[in-house]
Amino acid sequence: MTDEHPSCCAPSRGESAAPPPAPAGHGEHLIEQVELSGGTFTMGNSNGDENAGDGETPVHQVELAPFSIDATSVTNADFARFVDATGYRTEAETFGYSAVFHLAIAADPDEVMGPASGTPWWAGVRGADWRHPGGSRSDLDGLADHPVVHVSWNDATAYCKWAGRRLPTEAEWEYAARGGLEGKRYPWGDELIADEWRCNIWQGEFPRTNTEEDGFLTTAPVRTFEPNGYGLWQMVGNVWEWCGDWFGPRYYKFSPAANPPGPSLGAARVMRGGSYLCHDSYCNRYRNAARSSNTPESSMGNAGFRTVAR
Repeated sequence: MTDEHPSCCAPSRGESAAPPPAPAGHGEHLIEQVELSGGTFTMGNSNGDENAGDGETPVHQVELAPFSIDATSVTNADFARFVDATGYRTEAETFGYSAVFHLAIAADPDEVMGPASGTPWWAGVRGADWRHPGGSRSDLDGLADHPVVHVSWNDATAYCKWAGRRLPTEAEWEYAARGGLEGKRYPWGDELIADEWRCNIWQGEFPRTNTEEDGFLTTAPVRTFEPNGYGLWQMVGNVWEWCGDWFGPRYYKFSPAANPPGPSLGAARVMRGGSYLCHDSYCNRYRNAARSSNTPESSMGNAGFRTVAR
């Protein structure tokens, strides 16, 4: 990543543990489905605004089989059904803390572990988890239809196993995000805004002042803005979404043309779509082609997921 455009996702947790056991698959997944026909599309950044080191190029043709994808990201209400049915504990709960953006902290001073090195707007907060997105003094009141956050890649895949689902591949995610518009920056076209904001990102001076012109400091309900041409809501902005792939910055140079699965191994998993913290002055990754990553045990207040059918 370049210094000019570091990622807006939180630093990695920096410690590892055995991932929590995933419950057996028997859950009821209630999110509306969008059936996509697949076919060939152009993957990668053709606009010249990519971030060095992210591996958004070379642009290449990818052929995908048909697949069914969630119309929205998984909400707090959806994740609560999973936890209520299984007793699952997320990695944030197991580790006892998660990463919270400094303006969203709702915790006692002694629960704030201090700023992250290199990204002082992030802090580890004891007691922050999916039920308490800002810390121990926060809850999910009024947030049932917001995307679940503070879920690691391991947590997302545990939900998928219970629900009989899987995370999308990176190629499936980008195909879905584009909504049938070839080569465009955003799910709706090339212009970020016309008469109004079309996604939940940062307005103002990052990381100190968010003017909230789009109406939100942190997460928005999953159906706040207009869906793309495929009927998918908020593929960019709001929260990062975990994909199934390992992250490889040079993968596009040798990826297979049909149904690319991502590298066979790696240290971090792909994240797509940007979040409510993205801003051109800092992280312009709220684009169809933009990529980021984090380690599979890491969790943060601006990352969630959506699923596809197995």
